[in-house]
Amino acid sequence: MDTTVKAQDINGSASVPTSAAASAPVSGAASGAASGAGDLQPFLHDAVVTLHAPSFVISRADGQLGGGADGFYHGDLRALSHLSVAAGPIALAPVGGGLRGADRADFRAILRGLGEVTPDPAVGLHRRRTVAAGRLEETFEVANAGTQRVGFRLTVTAATDLAPMERVKSGHALDPVPARPQGAEGAGEPGAAGGSGLAWSRDGFAVRLVGEPAPDALEAREGRLSYDVELDPGASWTVTLRCTAAYADGDQFPAAPADAVPWRAPVLRSADRRFDQWLDQSVADADRLRLMDPRSGEGHPDGPHGVDQFLAAGAPWFLTLFGRDALWAARMLLPLGTELAAGTLRTLARRQGAAADPATEEQPGKILHEVRRGTQNFTDAFSLPPVYYGTVDATPLWITLLHDAWRWGLAPEQVEQLLPHAESALAWLRDQAAGDADGFLKYVDRTGRGLANQGWKDSGDAIRHRDGRLAEPPIALCEVQAYAYEAARGGAALLRAFGRPGADGWEEWAEALATRFRERFWVEDARGPYPAVALDRDGRPVDSVTSGFGHLLGTGLLNREESAALAARLAGPDLDSGHGLRTLSSDSVGFNPYGYHIGSIWPHDTAIAVHGLVRAGFPEAAAPLAAGLLSASAAFAGRLPELFAGHGAEAGPHPAPYPASCRPQAWAAASSVLVLRSALGLEADVPGGTVTVAPAFAGAYAPLTVTRLRVGGGRLDIALATDGAVDVTAPEGLRVVRG
Repeated sequence: MDTTVKAQDINGSASVPTSAAASAPVSGAASGAASGAGDLQPFLHDAVVTLHAPSFVISRADGQLGGGADGFYHGDLRALSHLSVAAGPIALAPVGGGLRGADRADFRAILRGLGEVTPDPAVGLHRRRTVAAGRLEETFEVANAGTQRVGFRLTVTAATDLAPMERVKSGHALDPVPARPQGAEGAGEPGAAGGSGLAWSRDGFAVRLVGEPAPDALEAREGRLSYDVELDPGASWTVTLRCTAAYADGDQFPAAPADAVPWRAPVLRSADRRFDQWLDQSVADADRLRLMDPRSGEGHPDGPHGVDQFLAAGAPWFLTLFGRDALWAARMLLPLGTELAAGTLRTLARRQGAAADPATEEQPGKILHEVRRGTQNFTDAFSLPPVYYGTVDATPLWITLLHDAWRWGLAPEQVEQLLPHAESALAWLRDQAAGDADGFLKYVDRTGRGLANQGWKDSGDAIRHRDGRLAEPPIALCEVQAYAYEAARGGAALLRAFGRPGADGWEEWAEALATRFRERFWVEDARGPYPAVALDRDGRPVDSVTSGFGHLLGTGLLNREESAALAARLAGPDLDSGHGLRTLSSDSVGFNPYGYHIGSIWPHDTAIAVHGLVRAGFPEAAAPLAAGLLSASAAFAGRLPELFAGHGAEAGPHPAPYPASCRPQAWAAASSVLVLRSALGLEADVPGGTVTVAPAFAGAYAPLTVTRLRVGGGRLDIALATDGAVDVTAPEGLRVVRG
């Protein structure tokens, strides 16, 4: 999911990735490993992340903020870089804490030695955190359970650098911004004393931190709020700090209304409670990743007051609109309803390419890659404009999401309203393929400052030959041809259903693409034939073995024999790690379990393969991959990260984290719903009047019931007994097809 510098250069590679789908490695010139400057992308694997997009907090496991990427963020700026609590010379001993949902966390510590007359702790500190859009609230409660009266000074220290996200991600330290005292009538002079809190501002971005009650002492220059606390036995004392952050011109993508969640959270109860926890946490995270399009009134079916929502790609690096990520996440979440898909489609349609602009890579009909408030300057050689179109796959994915949303019950009038955008997107596919001598969709960074790779594996070293050589652009990715095939077929179905011309032509175009793919992409090794990950500049197959096989399955691009060959490949130990699919075969030169796209495991990637295997008729190959993801989800307390290391289950029962991964992340969260759908063999054809439930490998989790799914605008409940009996309650007017 994906743009911004990614985290891969912790390995010293000279890649320039991006992805909301992703965390990105910093380009080689910017990384400390390459430059010797000591600027390294911060690690996040042991962080506690609470969020309510477009805001979030990153802290250490003890709740303290300070160092690395720690901070309170709002809309791609760091509002606080430091927020810590101390009790004078008394040591705080952390004893527990962590997430309590997506937007809340709490932390407990003991004030060592204070009031203790036995080995038992006497005085405890309970820190509770809640995040809302543009707002952080921290409550500190100190309780004396001892038998002695105690007294101490509690001091909260706050600071900020107001750093833009790309600077934080690149590991560049910025100087702190001086604080001003915050009083009843606003902010005073920097360094002044007195008041109830602190304030910072720069370039139209303002931050306010206020304590309730007001501190006994406020030292603005040092950023300290101090309280003198005295507690009798059995007494407690509480202070609440509220921090607000706001842009003078408003948020680029505001938080979606709390009362307008585009789904009702499903309830899963299975024989494997890990599955239940994974789904619950994932849906909660998806809820807090919701953003809205401020231009929603343009063409919304509810008029100027309508709200179009989409999922931000992930925290911390990609909490904004990414075309590819938002599309995949909405597609995976279709069993929860079509409203998110509709909002995502319309949000991107409003920004669909209308002209040719080499600086942004905009082209007529093209769907964008990423939107930010301003230009992202990572290095002298790598920068991205505020609206960037450097992606080859978002356009076909947009078409396919429209088709699939229609099949799941998106209202015909809403589908029809978007058909002109679908026709423009189809024309872009046609023109791009026609402009290539081989007739494939290819990409190349024509700006010299953008993404070297423009598929979902967008790090600079992701596309490589089996011997480790990097592929030279222009590059035609195997999965992009599958996306284009599926989009052309889906587009043809839409055009035919709504009485628009061109359906036959697009079906012929798709079949011609499949023929070219079969002739040009397939290669062979000692284990047999398989499709290359890509064709390079000279049209030669880039012959590495990758997880990309999973993206081809079930799209219609392959025949039964070809699908069977890929199903067998995906089951091999070089790809199936036991915790999910490795992005690159462990037998390949250059395999790195910590490589961003060259050996790591991405949950969404594995979930797509699971679904593709089921669609292609190989559920027995899908089941172990799903089980691997489920095992990994438990290791991450139900919140699967964007990616994690590809060592595999043989190296240990728990996967190692990828240290700079986004967590939570939209398509990683949505993968739980896609795996559940795949397990149930759930497919919808609302225009055809049917919903299909054909349990593939769901028996492994029986007895299983899932309620409050959505299809055709109505509720769908499914129960699977241990003997295989299936009970389905579907909306009136839909015939249930059982398999």
